[in-house]
Amino acid sequence: MNKITFLLFLLTLTLSCKNNPQYNDPIPEHDNFTIASSQVDETRVINVWLPPTYKNGNDSFPVLYMPDGGIKEDFPHIANTLAKLIEEKSIPPYILVGIENTERGRDLSGFSEVEADAQYCPLTDGAKNFRGFITDELMPKINNTYRTTNKKGIIGESLAGLFVMETFLIAPKAFDLYIAMDPSLWWNNFNLVKEANNHLAVFPSDEKKLWFAGSGAEDISKHTQKLAKILEAEAPENLTWTYQDEPDEKHSTIFRATKEKAIIWALN
Repeated sequence: MNKITFLLFLLTLTLSCKNNPQYNDPIPEHDNFTIASSQVDETRVINVWLPPTYKNGNDSFPVLYMPDGGIKEDFPHIANTLAKLIEEKSIPPYILVGIENTERGRDLSGFSEVEADAQYCPLTDGAKNFRGFITDELMPKINNTYRTTNKKGIIGESLAGLFVMETFLIAPKAFDLYIAMDPSLWWNNFNLVKEANNHLAVFPSDEKKLWFAGSGAEDISKHTQKLAKILEAEAPENLTWTYQDEPDEKHSTIFRATKEKAIIWALN
């Protein structure tokens, strides 16, 4: 690998552990609260967007959870996208729950024995604690505060996409539907992909949905494509899934470029 290629490779990996560039997305009306967590040992900021019909009736709604869910992160543009698609009747109404980051790399990455990974994200295996926070602390809070159904999903991109895919493979009962754009599957020497067959062999029997996509970033797409081939051969019958190969998209553009079709496919 020549010097320029190596530097571009390092830049891609670094971006995988950082937030997307900032956009001037309108901030929708939303609820905001904090929750003290014993799982991650800190207080977290939560943003909640409610569909327009929530206030005008007594119906209960499914919930879409998202890491990178701060007001200065991805919460506004995903909330605005949901509002648009609901108004167009392209999807049913959903509640959106955004979790603002504190230590993003710690929370969204699982175990790694690759020392080089520490250059991009700390080797803390923090994803298991963050997942426990969502399932054991945040979900009960949301269900007790809002009118929710049992159906729930999660959406994420890059390192948040890694968290989505890790949850899908090692703790699939946590959610009913999973959406991941350009997940950082290179983490821990792409161990999630290498172990995918073993995880799928013990997949739960309830219905699940998975939508994931890979951009033109070679260090990511070669792993998403490999996982898609594994799913073609090994996916259980109760898993509905699709993979979108997006070679014309960059790591920095794929989330916004694919979010509408991903949400329409997954939430219907």
